[in-house]
Amino acid sequence: MSHIPQIDYDTASDEIRAAHDEEVRVRGRMTNMKRTLLHSPVAHRIYAEWFTLREELRPALNDSEIWFLSHAISEAMQSPIAMGFFRRAFANAGIDFHTVTPTENEQRLIAFGRAIVADSNAVPDAIWTGLKARYDAKALVDLVAFSGIMVATALFNNVVEVEFDKELEPFVD
Repeated sequence: MSHIPQIDYDTASDEIRAAHDEEVRVRGRMTNMKRTLLHSPVAHRIYAEWFTLREELRPALNDSEIWFLSHAISEAMQSPIAMGFFRRAFANAGIDFHTVTPTENEQRLIAFGRAIVADSNAVPDAIWTGLKARYDAKALVDLVAFSGIMVATALFNNVVEVEFDKELEPFVD
């Protein structure tokens, strides 16, 4: 059971309802994590910057690269909600997560995601060399910041024990 309940839209403040409505308008859905974060619209806004950084990275990283990176972080953080979210993204794109073979760059991003969770003070030089060969300084900054928000997202779900979203259940094994 979640340590923090989800907001009750009917009894929520005008500020919380407005943030809720904007999230649904912009993203088309409201996850259990977001319903929990909305107790603090500021916290919700900060975590939603994941989407802003995703757009900043779009010229440099395609969707599957983002999904592999994010899934690797989620898996290393042992966050079933986050893993299910990205496995569903693969499935919605018609890709079987369990049989897809990551490209060389996707493998590098997976290694980076795992490395930052394992020991953020010791990301191997070989990973950095590969990333620097492919991305400019702005993309690298966005990549690290994006990854940090992904770690924070998995951490929030784990610590709070956010209730699992029903629509993600088919994507967790």
